[in-house]
Amino acid sequence: MTPRERFIAALERKPLTGRVPHFELVFFLTMEAFGKLHPSQRSYGQWDQMEEKERQLHRVDQAELYIATAERFEHSAIFLHPNPGSFEETQRLIDIIRDKTGNKYFLMLHGDATYGIPNGNNMLEFTYQLADEPEKMLKQADDWVNGALTAGARWRKETSLDGFALCSDYCLNVGPFLSPNQFGEFVTPFLAKLTKGYRDMGFYVIKHTDGNIMPIIDQLVETNPHALHSIDPQAGVDIAEVKRLYGDRVAVIGNVNCGVLDTGTDEACAASVRYALRHGMPGGGYIFSTSNCVYTGMRLQRYEDMLAIWRAEGNYPEA
Repeated sequence: MTPRERFIAALERKPLTGRVPHFELVFFLTMEAFGKLHPSQRSYGQWDQMEEKERQLHRVDQAELYIATAERFEHSAIFLHPNPGSFEETQRLIDIIRDKTGNKYFLMLHGDATYGIPNGNNMLEFTYQLADEPEKMLKQADDWVNGALTAGARWRKETSLDGFALCSDYCLNVGPFLSPNQFGEFVTPFLAKLTKGYRDMGFYVIKHTDGNIMPIIDQLVETNPHALHSIDPQAGVDIAEVKRLYGDRVAVIGNVNCGVLDTGTDEACAASVRYALRHGMPGGGYIFSTSNCVYTGMRLQRYEDMLAIWRAEGNYPEA
């Protein structure tokens, strides 16, 4: 099986033999690993001034960096951060990766259109609007989803994209930003509509959110994503409990503790890796990853140590 096929089998909760699939939502340590800035961190303010020959060199360089990351760290999937982010440029990036690797890797984009935690600049305004103008906010939520599904239909028709990671964050470490009742009104029906729409088009859907999802996890699972990411241990979310309660309905992705990888001891890191594998693997439906991403400032050696344990211990028996 190709890495892409193994990734899809895990999303579909099918039994696997051999290595547990692995990917990271983002791998930002490309400068340390390859001597190149991550594509999402590059500035292309003069893109339109470039000759097409120069633009193509940049596209190929980005594509090759995504591929090199997947190959070196054995990622089964590549989450693309198009830059520039127009449909046409993203399409070209997807085509280059496919031309160079065929269907070896599962390719995904961000595709969320639901309300997440507002930033500090509009948090008060957002909160007031939910209370004072609920009908307006509900219409806006529906409009956003309709727009995303329109775009999804174009992605389906004109590219070889495999799926979407829905990256609106809903929760803080103490719990969801919205109460479960508010979440059920302003997010859940639109997340369900978005997920169903993508699935009906043939896409795979991974729902990402950090934080303590337990007060709303029933609602998340009911919206029917293929997988939940990142099962955040820093917020007290236990992958063993999530797998016990929902493992027959949704795949899980995670959840090696990023905080421990960043600042913990070697022993604590190893324990977090082994806990994720021990409780994620049984019965399939599991993809190994950190509890968020491999972010700027994390030590590359810590990630490589994490992968060494996965390579040694994250293997299903051969049939």
